[in-house]
Formats: sequence, structure tokens, C-alpha cells
Amino acid sequence: MKNRTLVALFAGILIASCSSTKPVTNDLATSLPIETAIDLTKISEDKAPVTINPGRFLLDTVTYRLPRVVQGTYSVSDFGKYIEDLKAYDYSGNEMAVMNTDKNTWTIANAKQLDKITYYVNDTFDTETSGGIGGENPFSPAGTNIEPNNYVLNLHGFIGYFDSLKNNQYKLDVTAPSDFVRTSALQNAGTKMSEDGKSMISSYMAARYFDITDNPMMYGKLDVEEFPVGDIKIVLSVYSPNKTHSAKSLKETIMTMMQAQKAYLGDVNTTSRYDIYVYLSEGKPESPKGFGALEHHTSTVVVMPEAIPAEALAESLIDVVSHEFFHIVTPLSVHSEDVHYFDYANPTFSKHLWMYEGVTEYFATLFQIDQGLVDENKFYSKIMNKIQTSRGMNDAMSFTEMSENVLDEEYAPQYYNVYQKGALIGMCVDILMREASNGERGILSLMKELSNKYGKDKPFVDDNLIDEIVAMTYPSLRTFFDDHVIGSTPIDYNAFLEKVGLEISESKIETNYIQNAGQLIVAANPQEGKVFFNSLVTANSFWNEQGVKPNDVIKSIDGTELTMQNANQMFQKVFMWKPGTDMEMVLDRAGEELVVKTKLTQSYTMGKGIKAKADATEAQIALREAWLRG
Repeated sequence: MKNRTLVALFAGILIASCSSTKPVTNDLATSLPIETAIDLTKISEDKAPVTINPGRFLLDTVTYRLPRVVQGTYSVSDFGKYIEDLKAYDYSGNEMAVMNTDKNTWTIANAKQLDKITYYVNDTFDTETSGGIGGENPFSPAGTNIEPNNYVLNLHGFIGYFDSLKNNQYKLDVTAPSDFVRTSALQNAGTKMSEDGKSMISSYMAARYFDITDNPMMYGKLDVEEFPVGDIKIVLSVYSPNKTHSAKSLKETIMTMMQAQKAYLGDVNTTSRYDIYVYLSEGKPESPKGFGALEHHTSTVVVMPEAIPAEALAESLIDVVSHEFFHIVTPLSVHSEDVHYFDYANPTFSKHLWMYEGVTEYFATLFQIDQGLVDENKFYSKIMNKIQTSRGMNDAMSFTEMSENVLDEEYAPQYYNVYQKGALIGMCVDILMREASNGERGILSLMKELSNKYGKDKPFVDDNLIDEIVAMTYPSLRTFFDDHVIGSTPIDYNAFLEKVGLEISESKIETNYIQNAGQLIVAANPQEGKVFFNSLVTANSFWNEQGVKPNDVIKSIDGTELTMQNANQMFQKVFMWKPGTDMEMVLDRAGEELVVKTKLTQSYTMGKGIKAKADATEAQIALREAWLRG
């Protein structure tokens, strides 16, 4: 699992009735499923009522928890803090004493008499201030939404677990208005109409608590499209508050992309269904702000701004959803014991985020050139951007050390580098394998071999993975891992690119409207509440042509006032601007108001880019072709 957000790019800017005769079959509880229920027809002040009926305990004391951390987020979410009015009842209907021992934990004594637990869940979207990444709120795609027309049910935010019963089966009943569209990959055990005909109760089964957390749902006024990709059924669910976009309008983009991914992966086939849940944020104060996605084993939840143009949304979904879908390789088929036996309260983390996130991101970039979705220049530009962004982080930090300690204060700010340097590590391994095998083997074939060796039900031992990879491949990888993944020596990318007849050199390169080749062209003065263009704006061709100067304060963008509170969200939209789109920006230059209103043209800057070497040999060119198009 993983999270991915554009916020990190701009981080530098802003500093039911109950029975009294339940059978007992073991020394913990009944062997019947833990019965859980969420009632979306009884929302009170944007809070959903939840009931937990675990069966009869034989223990004197039990502990109930909501996750502190969920897989893929690599940050603390504390979902327990969104729980209100938690109560426990005995078999006579009397309220029992409950001790709230920390944000996520409740302890109940005299547990042999415990019949059920009830509580209300507050959603996380309403509480967001900056999208949650690295902050106090869950990352938006890991969050929850409770509003009249839409419910994002990331179930780890609603359903908890008892310490001793994480491997017990769960039954979940969701009651919702009968006109709601509902979508979930969880096994449906039946649906029935309420007596008044106004609501429907859908029942789902989960083999264990992991399957509760791994299968999000979406309910409400949404639209759904289904289509096959090979023998995988893809279910695309979209909620667009103002009907700006739809599942139908996005279907072709997603289908073309995933067909290309399946062609690239070949015989990798670990799921019969894959769900994509797209929530488009309206941009209101209570709307989610952390744009990106959180993947699960066979689904992903995506949050994007609703206001962006269709072309920009399509491109963003290609980058984001393709990454998530490639996770069917890792961690679904290849993962460590830390992932397989995940502890939601006190997790330990694998050393190999370079593989889970880095290689996955690399696949999401490489398959686009392999399948002809982008040309070589676009591919090289993406690689160069990752090189420059990674060098702006701690480039002399052991990647395995960072991964294993990713929640610690020293390492947490470096997490974003898993999508930058982690992907570049994947590239270097790929090139080394192509070189050693005369182009016959690459990192995709390695991941397939690891998938065959392990698979979704057999984790690897974390400390042994690199030794296993070296034994399966070539000695050159031993040196690379020791120096650049376990070790802290920065990677000389030119040395790897030269093997395929490429080089990094100074040239005119395409950029966007918020960066020059990865460097932000805006800054902020939090004390004065101002966001302004910095000195780098002069090297951005578009803004230079518009006469924009350093220290020009940005007052509004496309009619929306820019504030310190909404700056990240606003610049995420600017980041997605495309040539040909109309734009308007109001500036303040030393007290004088200036208006830039025009149609966007492609912006350029001078910077380092990747290009073919004039003296590349036939062998280098052949290796490049094997690398890019396998």
C-alpha cells in the first residue's frame, strides 16, 4: 500500500437487537463472525452510528482499537480520535464502564458480560487543513467522508478490532437510502429492503480484519462504469459534486491506460477485479485537500480537484492510477513480514520502500514509453525531474535505513523521495540487469521471478531480500545495493545513462507554471500572509513573456483569492495547467494591481535534460531499445 500526493511538491511554500445466548466455542470468543454495522440513514451532525457485536468473550478484560497507522500511508493517522460517544452494553442492556486509554484504544473490564459496543464516527474530510500529509489529519485518500450525497467508506475509519480477534471473520451490514449507488469489492452476502422501503441493507463478509481495511467502499450519488482488461474486471466509481466529470467521461482514459499496463505486465495476474474510486473535491473549506491516491491490494481511492480541465485530470489519473495498479506486483505478490503481519497500533516497516514504492513508480513511468503512450523526450523529462527533485532532498541517506524508520522525525520528511530516488534506483537496477544479460532481463522479469517464488500468501524475510536478488541476478547489483541503497553514496546517474547512450546536459527544456525544472518559482512570507514569485520567475518563459517580476505578490488565481490557507490547493491546480487553457492572475507590484489574463502557452526554462549522445555506439543504442521497450 502507499500514498502519493502533490502536496509534497509545495511543502516548501508553507511553514440491532441482541441475543443473550451466544455460543462459546473457544477460549477467546465465538467462532461466528464479528458482526458490525454502519447506518447511513441515521446520520447525526455528519456522524455515522456504528455497532460492534463481537460474540461472547471468556476473557476478563478486552481491548478495542481503531488503527493508529494504516498500510500504505507511512504516517500516523490516529483514526480513534474521530470516534465519539463510545459505549459498551452488557446482555441486560446496561451500560458498562469503558476506559479510553489513548487516542485509539478502549479497554472494557468484566468482558464476559460484554454484548455490544456502539459509537459515532466523525469524518476526516471536514477536519482537514492541508490534506493531512505529514500533518495531524489522515491523507485524504485514506480518509472518510460523510455528507448527504456521498460517503467515502475507508472502513479502517469506521470499524476497529479486538487485540485477540484480528484474524476472526467479520460481517458488515451497511444501511443506506434505497436510491444510493453502492460499490465495493467485498464479498456481498445479500441485500434486503427495509420494512418502510426507504433504505436497503447490504451485507458483506471479510475473512479477517485486514480485509476490512483493504476494501474501501463508496456510497451515494455517484456513477459507475465497468469494463474488462484482459480477464480482470475494472470497476470505476466517480463522485463529482457538480457533475463536471463522470465515470463515462474518464472511462476511455482509464481503459486505454490499464490495457497498456496489462500488456506491459504480461502474465502477471493476481486479481479478478480491480476497483477505482475517484472523489473529486469541490474546493470548499470542508472539502478534502490532499490530492493523490492510496492503493489497496485490489483497489485504489483517488482524490483530485473537480475544477481542473478534463485533459489535466486525465493525465493526472494516468500517472496516479497506473502507479496504484502496479501495486498488484508489489506488495500484493511480493512483500515482507512487516506488511503481511501488519500491526495497526505499533507497526514496524520494511527496509525496502525502494521496491514497494520506487519500483512501482518506475513501472508507472516506464510502461508509458514501452507501450507508446508518451515519446522518448517526455519519458526523459520525467526521469530528469525525478533526478532533480531527489537531489533537493537528502541524497546521502541510506534508503534502507530511511524506510525502516520512516515514522521517525529524522526520516519522515524524506518519505517523498521514495517516488523520486526510489524510482531511479529501480531504473539503475533495470539498466544493470539489461547490460549483464545482453538486454534479455530487466527489473520486470526480476519482479515476476520474485512473485513466483513468494506470492500473496508467503512473505519474504526483510533482511534477506537483497541477498536473494543478487543471487538471482548479477554481481553488479551487489555493488550497487551496497553503495547506493544500503549505503549512503549518491548515485552518478550519468554513469548509468551512458550505458544506454544518453547523457545529462544543459539545454532548453519544457517546464510548468509553478516550477523551473523542479525548482519552485514561488515563495511565501507567513508573517505577512503573502505568496509571491521569487527570482526564478525570470527564467520561466511563460511568466517572463507576461512581464511578471520577482516579488510580485499573487492576489488571486482564476477568480479565487489566494491565501496562506488555500495556497497548497491552489498551486496544485496551477501545477496541472495545460497549454491552450485560459487563465487569469491578479498581482500586486508595490501597491499597484496588475492583471495577467491570457491563454497558456508551453513554458520553457534552461536546465539540465537527458538527450542521446552524438557518439553513442550501436551496442549502447541497442541496449537503450531493450531498456525502453523490453
